[in-house]
Parts: sequence; C-alpha cells; structure tokens
Amino acid sequence: MADDDAPDQRLHPWSWLFVLLVQLRQFLLPLVALVVFGGRGDRDEMWSNLAALAVLVVLVAVSILQYLTFHYRIGRDAISVRSGVISRNRREVPFARIHNVVVHQNPLHRLFGVAELRLESAGGNRPEAEMRVLKLDQALALEHLVRQRGQQVAVSGDGLAEEAPAIPAEDVLLQLGTADVVRIGLLSNRGWVVVLAAIGASYQFFPRGAVDEAIEYGGRQAFGYASNLHPATWVWVVAALVVVVGFWVMLRGLSVVMALLRYHGFRLTEHERRLTVASGLLTRMRTSVARRRIQAWALRETALQRFFKRRHLRIDIAVGVAADGERRDLRELAPLATPEACDALVQHLLPQLQWPPAQWRPVPQRGWWRLCLPALVIMPLLATGAVWKVGPWGALVLAWLPWSALRAYRTMARMGYHLDARYVAVRGGWWQRWWRFAELDKLQSLRLSRSPLDRWLGTSSVWLDTAGANGSIALCLRYLPKEEARAVFEQLNAAFVKRRPYR
Repeated sequence: MADDDAPDQRLHPWSWLFVLLVQLRQFLLPLVALVVFGGRGDRDEMWSNLAALAVLVVLVAVSILQYLTFHYRIGRDAISVRSGVISRNRREVPFARIHNVVVHQNPLHRLFGVAELRLESAGGNRPEAEMRVLKLDQALALEHLVRQRGQQVAVSGDGLAEEAPAIPAEDVLLQLGTADVVRIGLLSNRGWVVVLAAIGASYQFFPRGAVDEAIEYGGRQAFGYASNLHPATWVWVVAALVVVVGFWVMLRGLSVVMALLRYHGFRLTEHERRLTVASGLLTRMRTSVARRRIQAWALRETALQRFFKRRHLRIDIAVGVAADGERRDLRELAPLATPEACDALVQHLLPQLQWPPAQWRPVPQRGWWRLCLPALVIMPLLATGAVWKVGPWGALVLAWLPWSALRAYRTMARMGYHLDARYVAVRGGWWQRWWRFAELDKLQSLRLSRSPLDRWLGTSSVWLDTAGANGSIALCLRYLPKEEARAVFEQLNAAFVKRRPYR
C-alpha cells in the first residue's frame, strides 16, 4: 500500500490542455457537424455557434477539474491514484502488479517537455494508471522506480525527479541507425497501410457513388485519350510496366516513411533483467517489460528479407489489449536484424536454452496436399465464373493451382518441431518462414485435436497456449502421426503438471 505520510503529487500544470485535446479529438466530428449543418434550413446560425461554444467551455471546465482532482502518492510497495470529478475514485497499484511501463511523447509533449505515463498489468484491457501528463524527468524517474519495485524512493513535495536516484546506465542489446530503418521500410509492405487507409477515408468523407464515379470517369478518360493516340502493342506494354513500377516505388517510399516514423532511433536496452525499447521520429515511445514476463517468442522472415539476410524477432507478454485495440506494450525486440544477431539476442536472454536447436524433428509429408485443399476447391469455381465473364482467358485463373501445390509441398517439407526438458519450438512456412518457441514453464494449457481429415490420414495436432499469446502464428505441433502426437502430448503434460509455480 502507499504510505499515508507520503506527500500527494499533482500532474504537470499543463496536463489539462492535453486532456482537453484528447476530448476534442473524440468530439471533433459532432462539433463540426453542429457548426456546419446546425445553421442550415430555418435554424439560426448563431444558436448553433453558441451551442458549439458551450460544448467547448464544458470540455475546458471538465479538463481543468480533472487536473485539480487528480493526485497520486508514491509509497514503498504501491502507487495510490485518486481521481474523479463527481464520483471520487482511489486506486492502489502495487508495483508487483505492473508488467509494462509506457512513456509516450508526441510532438506536442516534446515541445512542452512532458510525457504521458501508462502503467499496465496482465489480463486487463485498460492501463492500471494513466498519468497525462508528467514532466519528462518525473516520468523517467517513476519508470525507474517501477523497475526497482518494492524499493521506497524518498520524494519531496516538488515532485519525484528532484529526490529520485540517478537512472543507471543500461546495456544496449540492439540499436538501429537510419540506414537500418530505411532498410526496414524497403523490405516491408507498410505502404499498403497508407494506401488502404486513404481509400477507406475517401469512402468515409465522400459519398460512395461520387468516389466510384470519379474512379470510373478518370479511368475512362485516360483510356480514351490513350486509345486516340493509336499506340503500338509494345507501347501499351511499356506503359503498363511504367505504371506498375511507379506504383511499386510509391509503395516503397510510403513504407520507408512509415518505418522512419515508427522505428527512428530504435534502441533495445537491458537493466537488471528488464528490457526497454525506445523509438519513434515524431512520437517517441518508451516501453519496458521484465524478462520473466515474456511468454513466447517468434522469428519471421519474408522471401525478400531472406534474400537480404534479415529477420524479425517478436515476443508475447502477459499484458492485455487496450480498450481501443491499440497495442502499446513491448512486442518487437528486433524489427529487422541479421539471423546471427537475432539468434545471439535469444541466446543472451535465454542462456539456459540452446537456440537454434541442433536438430528438428520432421513432419511426415504424407497428406501434403491438405495445405492446398482450399485452392483446389475455390480456384475451379473462380475459373468457371471468369470464363463465363471474359471468355477463354478466364481459365488463366487455374494457373494458380501449380503454384499452390508447390507451396504446399515445400511448406510441409519444412515443417518440424523440437522438444526437450526446457522448451518447445515449431517451425514452418516456405515462401515466408517462421519459428515459434516457448519455455515449458510458461505453458498454460495443452490440447490434442483430430479433425475428420486427421482421422482419415492418421494424424493429430498438439496445441499449446501461453498467457498473452496472441500472435498470428499459433504454437502448435501440426500433422504428427497419431502415436507420436500422443507421446508428445504426454511428455508435455508431465512437464506441465510438475512445473514450478509461475514466476
């Protein structure tokens, strides 16, 4: 509990402004609609403007009241937070419960020299405490205090930073320069996020029919102008290639911009078995997690990344998703690094394990065709519709089937798993390869499953789950022979039963 004799502390005097900006962002569309549409028709425009002004005054008053009524107290074992305008709330946040600390700075925060601090725990969909905003040195000192959980820090009435001990130096595990971040953009497809967001925004802000008509009209005008020039076939081919290459270059440029905004100044550090990542160009994010909170690991590489000998290292930790669906906790240990650097990082953080495994147990290739079964069903149907619409050229859709079969065969050939007394690992993929593993001590549940197709082929799958596991790659030993799957399940279950308590 927080000490009763510890002094209460307030947020930064300008914190009400940042609360107001958050509220304005939530009420922006209603206010704009009130001002734009409120004065139309028989309504007096003055009343709509007065109504919008009244809403602004109320929001400002609420923001100031939130600042005046928000207090926090730092004790030996916990942080006590009191807040609320009408309904007063007091929340005790033990240091031992805090799994993740996020220090967030957008450009406006950096202009005022402040930061937003969020204290998050496992299993919740909201932060345990959200302090908007503190002085930057206060936020960093409080982050250090959480790292040293259970140790009392003497504070003065002026704030935490003046009396807090100096933040010790951290060991740098990985640091990315500008060239590395640009490489992340060039080897990723983040540009599609911007393109799809722009398309979605156009349909949100403009009538659907207007957008469709603009696209159709623009395409018809461009095609008509080109047809009047009577170009040769090779000109059409060159023009199509130029358009494709131009679009690809635009996507690469957008991907680089997105990578710079997110990963500029990426720095992974370690201090007293706690990992911290700081990154961001305009908005700086600093988030940390204790090593013991890491539940599972995942390595991925696309075909393009493999050509340039790069991989991506992610972790799963036991922290819930925010209410708005945004992930704010530490997830990426290496956005892009060489295979040797990723393996060295895993070996450093898990010295008791042998990574990568010396040997992988293969999965029998019998039944490899099951991986392309959806394509075998869907593609003939699509080809039939395409032939009916465009004629014999529609049969080209069936050209996907050989590629799908090749990918399924190669994927099954590469699948494998490793299991020993300390951890379990699986690998898969061919065009896009991945590895996923977890310590046996972190397993939360086991499941042995057999689908009708498994019963026909004599196979089974062993599904494993850890706290906070939410990645796109499941920790699953797929398509093992029935007897082998049963033996693996029994081995894991024995380790699951006699494992030591959760650390």
